Amino acid sequence: MKLSGNKFIYVSTRLITSAALAATLAFSSGVALATDKDVHEDRAELRIKDMHAKLKITSAQEEQWAKVAQEMLDDAKTMDALTQTRVDHAKDMTAIDDLKSYGEIADAHANGIKKLIPVFADLYASMSDAQKKEADNFFRDGGHKHGHKKSVGK
Repeated sequence: MKLSGNKFIYVSTRLITSAALAATLAFSSGVALATDKDVHEDRAELRIKDMHAKLKITSAQEEQWAKVAQEMLDDAKTMDALTQTRVDHAKDMTAIDDLKSYGEIADAHANGIKKLIPVFADLYASMSDAQKKEADNFFRDGGHKHGHKKSVGK
């Protein structure tokens, strides 16, 4: 069973919105720049382990899961490289350079999501209904515990 058109659009929109918000918070003026050169990779590795456990990936799904994990790690490496370049040049950047740097990071993140969607869709198609429900909740809640629900529609 594949994601319905509306559900796919909803999940994709949530991912992109979350990414845009995270990028805005991470790179807006006045926010301290990260000093850990591999912060995205570290977070990706933790998220991969967390997702693997919560989605109860089966041995039959490991090959598809490996593709999902690799896309996540590749995106994290790209984001780390772009972020490090931004940090290295932060004091010398003009306002235009700053905007271009932010744009490159936002574009790279969007491209990473675009690459992740088809490999995750293949994995999702192989999941049991229980796994799909957990995946839906995981993405809907950003991977946070289900007891901390957000207000929707207020």
